[in-house]
Amino acid sequence: MSGFKVTFPGNKKIDAAFNNFKIKTDQTRENGGDETAPEPFDVFIASIGTCAGIYAKSFCDVRKLSTSNMYIFVEVFFKEGQKLMELVNITLHVNQQFPEKYIKPIIKSMSGCSVKNQLHPEIKINTGVVYLDQ
Repeated sequence: MSGFKVTFPGNKKIDAAFNNFKIKTDQTRENGGDETAPEPFDVFIASIGTCAGIYAKSFCDVRKLSTSNMYIFVEVFFKEGQKLMELVNITLHVNQQFPEKYIKPIIKSMSGCSVKNQLHPEIKINTGVVYLDQ
């Protein structure tokens, strides 16, 4: 992987450029920003979900399973009175046609997410699957 060039385009905006891509971040108005882009921590949490997502999508593609209406929801819980993560819930929501026999295997597949696996071992991570309502 090549390096990232981080620039400061104005106010609380911080951009990271790498290869042919640019990730824009900003701060909320409450934190002195203009709210034109996600905060860096939000991008970090999104990377956990998108990483688990590519494992789930690849799992389904190999087995020719529909990903229609499928989505991942990531919830983060913090230690009381601190800004340190204590728990991350990664929940894959699947359609009613998703075979039950693949629930445990897709959870195992999603557990291969390299972003999630970089988190401190004290951070508890729950990965699960739930069926969408009709």
